[in-house]
Amino acid sequence: MSIRGKAFVAGIYEHPCRGAANKTLAQLHAEIAKGAIADAGLSMGDVDAYFCAGDAPGLGPLNMIEYLGLQNVRHMDSTETGGSSYLVHVNHAAQAIAAGHCNIALITLAGRPLADAKEGKSGGFHNTEAPDFPFEAPFGANVANMYAMCAKRHMHEFGTTSEQLAWIKVAASHHAQYNENARLRNIVTVDEVLASPMIADPLHRLDCCVITDGGGGLVVVSEAVARGLRRPLVKVLGAGEAPKHLSAGRVDLTFSGARWSGPKAFEEAGVTAKDIKYASIYDSFTITVLETIEDLGFCEKGAGGRFVSDGNLISGVGRLPFNTDGGGLCNNHPGNRGGMTKVIEAVRQVRGVAHPRVQVPDCDIALAHGTGGLLGSRMGSATLILGNQDA
Repeated sequence: MSIRGKAFVAGIYEHPCRGAANKTLAQLHAEIAKGAIADAGLSMGDVDAYFCAGDAPGLGPLNMIEYLGLQNVRHMDSTETGGSSYLVHVNHAAQAIAAGHCNIALITLAGRPLADAKEGKSGGFHNTEAPDFPFEAPFGANVANMYAMCAKRHMHEFGTTSEQLAWIKVAASHHAQYNENARLRNIVTVDEVLASPMIADPLHRLDCCVITDGGGGLVVVSEAVARGLRRPLVKVLGAGEAPKHLSAGRVDLTFSGARWSGPKAFEEAGVTAKDIKYASIYDSFTITVLETIEDLGFCEKGAGGRFVSDGNLISGVGRLPFNTDGGGLCNNHPGNRGGMTKVIEAVRQVRGVAHPRVQVPDCDIALAHGTGGLLGSRMGSATLILGNQDA
């Protein structure tokens, strides 16, 4: 069953806080839910489906449905694929709506890693019960060095340079200057990225995303509900999701699961990469963006370094405007899960309500892509294609 045109994103909300020391995790979810529902012009009593991932406290939807006071839920989903979960949720919500299981789905994400760190709470990277743990943990795998391996290999295979990766941060910073809530609002240069401290060779500090508290929410509705709301129609045109893992050691670090999730989304939407006016690309690190752009077909494999250089990702300047809110590199990476904000900014672009200095003219079709897990090991990719009422 195709989801093309069966569901619409009617409500969005990005929590303005970047530090939430005075808020609980459940409270953040509630404030986000309220904001997303209000943006859709609906009420909590209208919600008949709820989606959340591993960031939700307790037993996920069971605890949160009660805490939010939702009384009419008849469908729930707690799919967990890390930072890509929320794009998967949009896909699953659209599928549930198309199948008649629900009409109004609420999706929330919230996290407080900054506050937890200050309070001495660990946000452990490793799950000691995971089957891979005893084989990988002894070698000191962590988030930064797992992405650095991918960058180093891409450089070896294709001649990609640190200067080219730096252009991704530069583009994000040009957009973040217009976002009053962005964690980092200063424009940076390629030289400044390269001069920042080395975190895991070849990734510098400014190649890495910010860490923030906060979160975001979405409301996905049926066509009948959408057409009764006084909101710009943002149609779900297509979606794809795919895992990638180490294949028992036979792994190529130069590509991501977007190699499979992207074509599925494009096929369902009936469009190609050439039709995309704007792209929200998961940017945990600069290398994540570069590999994803290649895997989604915006350029050939190995040509990503040249593609992202010289401002080609800057709105109003380059060929592919990306992450016009500043992305995870400069704006917001709530709870270390950036997929939610990728959908939110893509919706803003299709609605035509992004900041005027970064709004893409006539943005009728946009792409959002999420990456969960680790680019250097096991990961989940999810791609969404969104369009306006004429798409």
